[in-house]
Amino acid sequence: MLYLVEHFYSIQGEGKYTGVPSLFFRFGGCNMRCEGFGCIETLADGRELVGCDTLYAVDKQAFGAQWQAIEKVERLLEIFKSYTVPEDVDIVFTGGEPLLHANNPVFIAFVEYFIANHHRVTFETNSAVAIDFEQYPVYKSCIYALSVKLSNSGEPYSKRVCPEIFNSIITHADETFFKFTVDAKSLQSGLQDEIDAIISLAHKTDVTCMPKGGSKDEVESNTEAVIEYCKAKGFRYSDRLHIRIWDQNKGV
Repeated sequence: MLYLVEHFYSIQGEGKYTGVPSLFFRFGGCNMRCEGFGCIETLADGRELVGCDTLYAVDKQAFGAQWQAIEKVERLLEIFKSYTVPEDVDIVFTGGEPLLHANNPVFIAFVEYFIANHHRVTFETNSAVAIDFEQYPVYKSCIYALSVKLSNSGEPYSKRVCPEIFNSIITHADETFFKFTVDAKSLQSGLQDEIDAIISLAHKTDVTCMPKGGSKDEVESNTEAVIEYCKAKGFRYSDRLHIRIWDQNKGV
């Protein structure tokens, strides 16, 4: 089953296309939890869950009642066509981990619709879910923000760093770039070496780094350190513009 958590028209808040008007489709489910990011979601019964800043798209047991079950591509196209957007608006698939659905016929048909109609399609992925590019060639025409998780995510190395997967994406896709989430504290304790090691395992592609944070204050607290790091390494700095503007992640 395919679950749609939310959809919204905004600007891209992070990565190579920051500031570009984009229509987002956030799908439910993830192969990671990233408790190291320390973002807290408080449930109606007062319980607190810890994970990434989109935990509401990760934990089906806690948030599944808010997820919309999608059985036909026509429903997704109906949602898309309900928006008044530029004819060639950018489309962003995010999550959770959207590529968990890469073999789903409804999901594939939705991607094929956008590619056939000349939209720029970006997947925001943790780069640990394989794509069968030969069976589903439409994925070759997409862009991939490869958000390989670092040790500050709290996930084990073997689960989060999958060179055979991100190299396959880099090899087959029209466009890719790494997008690392970095915080000031981790930069002081060897995160630079960790990023260098991951890049050394990869085919050549651009590198972008952005400050960790699920709130405006946290993003701000990490910004200067990440900028200085990018200057030293020659990497692209990405802000988290949606959080800096709206101080939230949902629906923006």
